[in-house]
Parts: sequence; C-alpha cells; structure tokens
Amino acid sequence: MAEVKTGAEGVAALAEADAPVFETLVQMTLDTFERSGLDQETYLLARIAALVAMDASAPSYLLNIGTAAEIGVPLERIQGTLVAIAPVVGSARVVSAARAIGEAFGLGLSADDE
Repeated sequence: MAEVKTGAEGVAALAEADAPVFETLVQMTLDTFERSGLDQETYLLARIAALVAMDASAPSYLLNIGTAAEIGVPLERIQGTLVAIAPVVGSARVVSAARAIGEAFGLGLSADDE
C-alpha cells in the first residue's frame, strides 16, 4: 500500500506534481491562511465545514483533516463542527462527508464492509 501524505506533506506532494493546476491550488491555500486573520484551528475547521457543504472528495479531507491533526486539533472539535453544520447543510452532506473522510484515511465504512 502506498504511503498516504496528509496535511503539509500532502500540499508539498501536490506542488511537486509539476502541474499548473496543482501549483495554483497550493499557492491559493498558502496565501489564504495568512489573509484570513484566523488562528490555525479555526481556519481548518472552517475549511472542513466548507468541504462538507461542497460535498468534497476524499483527497480534500485528507489534506485538511491531516493538517488539523498535525497541529493538534482534537477529533472532537472536527466532530463538533460536523454536528454544528448538519442543520444547515443537511444530513446527506454530513453522511457523504463521513464516508469521504473514512475513504481518505482508509477506513472501511461502506455497507459492503459490514
């Protein structure tokens, strides 16, 4: 199984892909944190909430939750964020996010795994 890169490692891996799209995404991510004026934890929780609202793919969660774990954001804060946004984005988006997060981190969450 290939090593999974999370957080800053994942962003660096994208930057090394030598692809203009990935380079643009990396630069946007780096610039946004400084301009946000938020502390790292709040910034990452806001990004995770936005990913849920957008029904993001597993790699997006891997980068953002991986970075959150690297800086010490407790799992309970991420779970609390999902609970807080559920009434706004809907249960289907939160369930989809849980599945994508599980996929990103190699957790078997599908009905076939039961």
